[in-house]
Amino acid sequence: MLTIQKIRDDLKEIRYYYSKQKMFDNASKTVVQSSVLNKVERYNQAVKDAPARLYDLYISLYVYNNSQATLAYDWDLAEVYIRELNKKLCEFLLKALT
Repeated sequence: MLTIQKIRDDLKEIRYYYSKQKMFDNASKTVVQSSVLNKVERYNQAVKDAPARLYDLYISLYVYNNSQATLAYDWDLAEVYIRELNKKLCEFLLKALT
């Protein structure tokens, strides 16, 4: 059963994948491709239908590996608002993936 906590754990793993993407790509040439790619593809497919702000949040936090504090500064918003958006993103993904 998928939960908000599982979504958050998956997003952390997706962030890690993107932060080390070159290593994963190079390793897949000599070792079997990591199963994390299935998760990345599943989440990318789900987020493509998200509202623009949530899509942007997903890309900025998890693909580009920004912290919530950095993103709040870059977007000139309060950190608490970024946390709320991230909560909405998790709720959107939970609904989209179940």
